[in-house]
Amino acid sequence: QVQLVESGGGLVQAGGSLRLSCAASGRALSTYRMGWFRQAPGKEREFVAAISRGGTNRDYADAVKGRFTINRDNAKNTVYLQMNGLKPEETAVYYCAAKSSGGDYVTEASYDIWGQGTQVTVSS
Repeated sequence: QVQLVESGGGLVQAGGSLRLSCAASGRALSTYRMGWFRQAPGKEREFVAAISRGGTNRDYADAVKGRFTINRDNAKNTVYLQMNGLKPEETAVYYCAAKSSGGDYVTEASYDIWGQGTQVTVSS
């Protein structure tokens, strides 16, 4: 089973950018479809972006389309989330997740493995 570790979070001003990384160990990441989710204080965890095993198909939440980009480097066993134009309301803990099955990318319950999360704070 793969283990996931996120990094790259931090404090950024509104309008700024961050690049999150999700490094996998224990098994080849290429066997999993990958997603990013986030959970703001007092709110439920929500879908942000997903990418297929080979990286050819991507899906985004409407709120981040055009500003966030998900990519993966299977040779490095790493998935990335480039976040541009960040907004204060996007302050949250960001999680990467892996799913071995096909189908639904958006539902949290469809993912099998989760990282511990990385904090992103956007100041106004």
